[in-house]
Amino acid sequence: MTTLATLLLDSAAAHPERVAVRHDDTALTYARLDGASARLAAVLRDRGVRPGDPVALTMPNVPLFPVAYYGILRAGGVVVPMNPLLKAREAAFVLRDSGARLSLVHPLCADEAGRAAAEAGAECLVTDADAFPALPRGARPVAGAEARADDDTAVILYTSGTTGTPKGARLTHRNLLTNAATTAETLLLLGPEDVLFGGLPLFHAFGQTCAMNAAFAAGAALTLLPRFDAGRALEVMRRDRVSVFLGVPTMLSALLRDGERDGERDGPGSPRIRLAVSGGAALPVEVLHGFERAFGATVLEGYGLSETSPVAAFNHPDRPRRAGSIGTPVRGVELRLVGDDGAEVEPGAVGEIAVRGENVMKGYVHASGAPALVDGWFRTGDLARVDEDGFYFVVDRKKDLIIRGGYNVYPREVEEVLYGHRAIAECAVVGVPHHRHGEEVAAFVVLRPGEEATPEEIRAYARERVAAYKYPRVVRVVAELPKGATGKILKRALVTGR
Repeated sequence: MTTLATLLLDSAAAHPERVAVRHDDTALTYARLDGASARLAAVLRDRGVRPGDPVALTMPNVPLFPVAYYGILRAGGVVVPMNPLLKAREAAFVLRDSGARLSLVHPLCADEAGRAAAEAGAECLVTDADAFPALPRGARPVAGAEARADDDTAVILYTSGTTGTPKGARLTHRNLLTNAATTAETLLLLGPEDVLFGGLPLFHAFGQTCAMNAAFAAGAALTLLPRFDAGRALEVMRRDRVSVFLGVPTMLSALLRDGERDGERDGPGSPRIRLAVSGGAALPVEVLHGFERAFGATVLEGYGLSETSPVAAFNHPDRPRRAGSIGTPVRGVELRLVGDDGAEVEPGAVGEIAVRGENVMKGYVHASGAPALVDGWFRTGDLARVDEDGFYFVVDRKKDLIIRGGYNVYPREVEEVLYGHRAIAECAVVGVPHHRHGEEVAAFVVLRPGEEATPEEIRAYARERVAAYKYPRVVRVVAELPKGATGKILKRALVTGR
């Protein structure tokens, strides 16, 4: 039995004095990170956390995040990472659904997280912003980690489609260990001398596995940026000599634009990285080539979901790549394209991506409706085609999920909030193209007879009730919504205007 915590324990034993994580002037060696997480594990045990207990974690990208993450794992707990931008209503749902009775919270997130904990009947433990946890009197740091089985849940990541409430994907120690090892060894080709850019949110599967866990698996360093800003990111990349950049397409585009404005593109001030990884949405080919010219890096695209730990496919560094493609299945993973009946589609046809392998979750926290897995295959809801060489190309999303700047926005959740407005009779939330974010959240609303509300008022109403990346920047008041014969709102017609 090997727990996810061994990623830190093994590297701390092998490279104790190497820097593990950096944030501005703060640099934690593997030895310090190991010691801080061991102390936090003792704090959690003193508060009653037992093996298998879910513990919520709400923090931005700061060194305390890996301290808390690995501290929870060392105590045998299950990490429930939460977006620091969630409002109290949203966070309370996750606490109740996951069963987390304890929430570790950074001071910057204390207000909303505290209200959420009170609403859910959980304890909120606010950490010190710059200090690591003090041991309870008489307690000792937890040496090693609590033994857990390979198939025990290590992390619960909350994700959702366009229907229903967010779902908690139960990822096992085996899922996350193998995906981190595959990322470090076969995709990023990491070594202890590498420095990874940590601008992706660590509460999300992409940043958690491909940046943090992969870096620690290789004994490399992770340099953190709590909030992405292109100019600040360039400074961090130069200062810390970042060798591997990981981001969503909007990040790569922003870095290009910022470098061009500063006159640094192709200049001596540009960071020189060896590899850039893009995921979360399709990367325009012109951005791929422009980024490679500007930063002297090879850009590789990949594909995955929270339910797949996340990496399922990748343009491998030791094989030919295809621009615009998500690549081929990674080690230990199978992909196939299926129709609505679950049968594999004919060669050359478009089908839904199904994934099977060591990376696929064990299921959702609360299974309801159709099973998430059929014979071990997870159906992603993404439509793709595959070429004669086995490279996959995503062509559309089967559902209406909106991806804004790499963040998932679930239309029904926003619609339910809008329906709470006294003036709104009907509404539909869709994604519309946006030059920076890939997609922007747009709401089309029909007002009740005799009621009045401006787009600005509706936008402000939503902004107070959902996280900043979810509320609709585009609000259009219309006389009616397009509907089909059964009365279903035709969202595609709203996007296309036809």
